[in-house]
Amino acid sequence: MDFRIGQGYDVHRLAEGRKLILGGVEIPYEKGLLGHSDADVLTHAVMDAILGALALGDIGQHFPDTDPAFEGADSVKLLKAVVRLVGQKGWKVHNLDATVAAERPKLAPYIGEMRVRLADAMKIPVERVSVKATTEEGLGITGKGDGITATAVCLLSLGE
Repeated sequence: MDFRIGQGYDVHRLAEGRKLILGGVEIPYEKGLLGHSDADVLTHAVMDAILGALALGDIGQHFPDTDPAFEGADSVKLLKAVVRLVGQKGWKVHNLDATVAAERPKLAPYIGEMRVRLADAMKIPVERVSVKATTEEGLGITGKGDGITATAVCLLSLGE
């Protein structure tokens, strides 16, 4: 079996008047992430990891923020499109490991649901999807509570 590894990273600023969506899960909070789509940093990092594993560019190339069709887009739907694209090339996501860095809100209560949503979108068992949350101990944009970042690493497999 042939394998490819990809890694992804994303960051978005927090802003008033936006929903906070991470891993396809809406999280109650007074701010949300600012972006052209739903600004789901976790799902964006996952998509970039998958695309990167096959050297297919990044989400900006596939879903540009200059295209009105993607304004307010549901990032989980975009993830499904990325999974279809790699599937057409004979590849599938084997597993995923992701980390979200946010000072607030606490994300632990939502991790299980994020794993389920991402696993469903990638068509893999939830046991192959890891999502972790951390803080940045008051450092940088994330630590100061001005934004949220996410990183993801995935393994793609060719064939069965």
